[in-house]
Amino acid sequence: MTTVAPATTLPPAAAQSAAQTQLAGNFDTFLKLLTTQLQHQDPLSPMDTNQFTQQLVAFSQVEQQINTNNSLKTLINQGSSQTGAYAVSYLGKAVTVTNGNAPLTAGSATWNYNLGTQSAQTALTVTDASGNVVFSAPGETAAGSHDFSWDGKNANGTQLPDGVYTLHVTAATSAGTDVTSAVSSKGVVGAVDMTGGTPKLLIGSMAISLSDVAGVSAI
Repeated sequence: MTTVAPATTLPPAAAQSAAQTQLAGNFDTFLKLLTTQLQHQDPLSPMDTNQFTQQLVAFSQVEQQINTNNSLKTLINQGSSQTGAYAVSYLGKAVTVTNGNAPLTAGSATWNYNLGTQSAQTALTVTDASGNVVFSAPGETAAGSHDFSWDGKNANGTQLPDGVYTLHVTAATSAGTDVTSAVSSKGVVGAVDMTGGTPKLLIGSMAISLSDVAGVSAI
């Protein structure tokens, strides 16, 4: 029975560093082989000109690849620094998020939902981070903007833990036609998390990407 060792998966940064180190090693090896070949070639039968030119081209391509990798790494680092600085500018600002999420903090979460037209019935459903329905209630039926506040309690009156929850709005006319709706929430950015690949804005316990921000206002 043959045992196959499991493949080792390196983190992206480590994999990039290993690949660059291997490429640099190949570059040095290629250079040594080329110079050694030139030193020990037979004077009566020198290296073919075309072959020599092809090796020089390959030498140049390897060198260019190393320089390109270094340049790309520099650009990526600069871009990450600029994105981080941009994210910090959101600190203390009120931002609007339109993905339906809102943080439940100290037993309070607030959303705003907008109905495109008047509905015959509107249903509001709150789900937790795992997609489980934790609360449901009828909503407003008039067209326009409506605020909805939730105290963080489920149907049994149990207080749920702080975290990120999502509001879903389902509305229909008396004829059974769906009514368009949009859900948003607003909160103040209290911190910026830069431990991952891209900065995250923290609103209470909710982390959002810069691309999730639909509006910014001073408080």
